[in-house]
Amino acid sequence: MDEFVSSFTNKIDAKGRVSVPASFRTVLAKENSDEIFCHPALDAEALDAGGPRLVKHIRGLLEDLAPYSDEKDQLATALFGESEYIKIDNDGRITLPQRLRDVAGFEGQVTFVGLGDKFQMWEPAKFEAARNAARGKVRDLRKLLGQARTGEK
Repeated sequence: MDEFVSSFTNKIDAKGRVSVPASFRTVLAKENSDEIFCHPALDAEALDAGGPRLVKHIRGLLEDLAPYSDEKDQLATALFGESEYIKIDNDGRITLPQRLRDVAGFEGQVTFVGLGDKFQMWEPAKFEAARNAARGKVRDLRKLLGQARTGEK
């Protein structure tokens, strides 16, 4: 398994620790990582996370922008300036910094959502709403894709 897939909801303890799903730890181990890179998502009230592959992808995005441009600096600030490397302990847990918990609105639980090369961490009720919205958009997209193949309007 080389991709982050599925979704899992785990409890956050009083110290801010939460277990990273075993299948996600397996993917990170294949990337030779015992920590996650984590930053606030750009377009959702969630956290984006992953291993070296995610960091490499972000570096690639930044390399495509003009050096010293406002766009490059703003993207670097959003993706690196707000990020944390979080160590996975021997029990498979991470301690989420309070600042990141506040950004995502975590209270007692976190839903981990696999997105292939990365994963997200959501407050469970917010994820349910986002998942329902995504399903609606995918249904509409599927209809459009089907029309494009058949030439229908």
